[in-house]
Amino acid sequence: MANDEQDAPKLDTSIPQTARIWNYLLGGKDNFAADRAVGEQILVGQPALAENARLSRQFLVRVVRYLAGEAGVRQFLDVGTGLPTANNTHEVAQSVAPDSKIVYVDNDPLVLVHARALLTSSPEGVTDYVDADLYDTKTVLTEAARTLDFSQPVAILFMGVLGHVKEDETALGIVRSLLDAVPSGSYFAMYDGTDLSPEVVEAARLWNLSAVPQYHLRSPERMARFFEGLELVEPGLGPVTKWRPEVEMHEIDQYGAVGRKP
Repeated sequence: MANDEQDAPKLDTSIPQTARIWNYLLGGKDNFAADRAVGEQILVGQPALAENARLSRQFLVRVVRYLAGEAGVRQFLDVGTGLPTANNTHEVAQSVAPDSKIVYVDNDPLVLVHARALLTSSPEGVTDYVDADLYDTKTVLTEAARTLDFSQPVAILFMGVLGHVKEDETALGIVRSLLDAVPSGSYFAMYDGTDLSPEVVEAARLWNLSAVPQYHLRSPERMARFFEGLELVEPGLGPVTKWRPEVEMHEIDQYGAVGRKP
């Protein structure tokens, strides 16, 4: 215990952090004054962002339910998981299939501090946490292999994460490196913000004035490149609120999709 506490990363609460700002927008309590200040500044220009954050979270829930249910996936690699909130990946997957194994990946200090909150599991399943940078896919795969069997299908999740990677080719390299390590029948799922509306573009500009790391919007056409070589699950790439909703929802500028590796 003493060693764990000694090795724990130091938190700088004066610098706004993406995970904590998003936590604030989702109505969470794991954030500080600097994070709330950025969140409030963004909400002035785009008051719907908090609702969009919740709607995007609901997309994750529907995707994981589909993967653990209809698709029969039992292994999940959630990259850039962020701070624990309601309906985390392991909670959703194990509510459908209690024997599901979930590995979370993040390198945010506050996420690491809260790792124990994530490290809960059904008796039949496993939940683990990897402290690694998403750019370091070798470490991600090596550490995840302690829990996941990469000879069996794995669902790779990048929920609101790839926007933090500025260059398309770099982001594509990360995705393909992970997909190359999993077998046929695996899945890749993601969502991110698009550059379709001036309001969202302005919100991203304000975000990037202070927040670390910065966030970069992409067009749907650029996002579609992440799914090249995969079989898109219906209804394909589009607003997350239109991906198999339980009730009718309006479109938002967060786009997402699920693809299957043939």
